[in-house]
Amino acid sequence: MIENRGTRFLILTGMKSHTQNRYTEKLISDLGRKYHAEFEAVDHEPSPSDIDKISDKYRNSDIHAVIAIGGGSVLDAGKAVSAMLPVKGRVRDYLEGVGTLTHSGQKKYFAALPTTAGTGSEATSNAVLSETGRNGFKRSLRHENFVPDVAVIDPLLTIECPSEITASSGMDAFTQLLESYLSVKANALTDALAIEGIKNIHRCLERAVKDGTDIEARSGMSYAAFLSGLTLANAGLGLIHGFASSVGGMVNIPHGLVCGTMMGVVNRYNVNSLLMQSEITMAHIKYTRVGKIFSEKPDQTDNWYMKFATDYIDRLTEKFLLKRLGSFGLKDQDLVKIANNTDHKANPVKFESQQLVEMLKSRL
Repeated sequence: MIENRGTRFLILTGMKSHTQNRYTEKLISDLGRKYHAEFEAVDHEPSPSDIDKISDKYRNSDIHAVIAIGGGSVLDAGKAVSAMLPVKGRVRDYLEGVGTLTHSGQKKYFAALPTTAGTGSEATSNAVLSETGRNGFKRSLRHENFVPDVAVIDPLLTIECPSEITASSGMDAFTQLLESYLSVKANALTDALAIEGIKNIHRCLERAVKDGTDIEARSGMSYAAFLSGLTLANAGLGLIHGFASSVGGMVNIPHGLVCGTMMGVVNRYNVNSLLMQSEITMAHIKYTRVGKIFSEKPDQTDNWYMKFATDYIDRLTEKFLLKRLGSFGLKDQDLVKIANNTDHKANPVKFESQQLVEMLKSRL
């Protein structure tokens, strides 16, 4: 993987990687013995200042490669640092919708090793950075060259992931697969990949949450998360991720939890709106197909399958005890601003601002 990339590596990990995952601990220990390795820990969703701090520290240290071993936040941080080490300036100057500069795409060799099954960052060309507050944002540093040079997807690295994180990250992958499948920008290839991932979610998510040592379930979820990265990168996402961006810019809340807690209500609004339409659209057909996968029942009506799909998601939301938005400090008076800042152009249904506020309020 990195034998021919030099001898000086910058390794980014999660704060608990050394103490709570024996497989990750051994991997990091082996790398540290064989190479000259510098270590940085990322224990939260990365901000522009986090990336600037790390990049400034190592920009003149002749780093040959960046290796990120952790969840989506660590992978995004590693991706951003690998992109900022060769260039000068602040990362926020290159962020979509925030900065005014265009990145050249030059970067350090970057290896991604996910220890959760969620964001699919190991397969995407963007790194998501957040700055929270009333004027906060959640934006991407993006270039086609930023796709990891190598992604090592080993389910053993996820096997000691706590059940709560397994649930929220798994719901993130589920959201990405379903939203990219339903996206107005979807195509035949992304549909095929998304359906394969959704089948793995149905087969493996609850098992992985219930028993973290179930390696078959962990493997299925790692594959589903990887597929979700491929599909979101090529088909886009919907309203749930629109909420994740606007909510994540206002309060400090894990990305996977926003997706998980909003997934049921958004899909129910989608389906209820579709069922009121007289014209059958591709979204009707796709929700029906998803309902057939989840129910495993033959000979039901299309409407029944569509409703079952939303019931299935609601059941997971309750079973996993996903926290509500208010648990992270979001207030009722914040909802209008969030709704006004929420993009959902690729969503199969378009909603008014008041409907967005209603959805948010139902999960406050």
